[in-house]
Amino acid sequence: MSAPRFVPASAVQATRGYSSPPRRPDSWLADRPGDLGAVQPEGDRLGSQGPDQGFALTIAATFSGRLHLEVGEHEQDALAGAASVGLKRASLFSRAPVVHDLTAALTIWGFLGVAPPAALIAVRTPLFNECHHPHFYERLRRIADAVPSELLHQPLTAILEQIAADWRVGVQV
Repeated sequence: MSAPRFVPASAVQATRGYSSPPRRPDSWLADRPGDLGAVQPEGDRLGSQGPDQGFALTIAATFSGRLHLEVGEHEQDALAGAASVGLKRASLFSRAPVVHDLTAALTIWGFLGVAPPAALIAVRTPLFNECHHPHFYERLRRIADAVPSELLHQPLTAILEQIAADWRVGVQV
């Protein structure tokens, strides 16, 4: 509560250490060399930008123990690869990842379901091998880039129907 004007202020209170300038001189512009312009850059190894991408790993952890893995495949590799595809799908819709993004990714690569085709297993096993390690970012990019954007831009039910009919629709390696 403030004191009335007639109450004397002490000398310590009267001294101010900082005062802000009366106005801001100019508006801010992205004119420094490291600043991004209005459009996100696109190109090799830049990935797919989107908000709250770390949440994809939290969602991926909910699929733990429910994946169909073959001999030599590891759950953490499958989840890391699926997270990269899920992030690609989420960025196509300009939003954060949701469970449907990872469901689509795991279905496309044959990790959800009973028994994926042998040809799909032959493609995914070397591609997903050890991809959860940070120094295999290029492998994660290849996994995400192998799934066409046209497929990921569809609703989840349409993706599931197309993959059930022919798995080659979802993987272009």
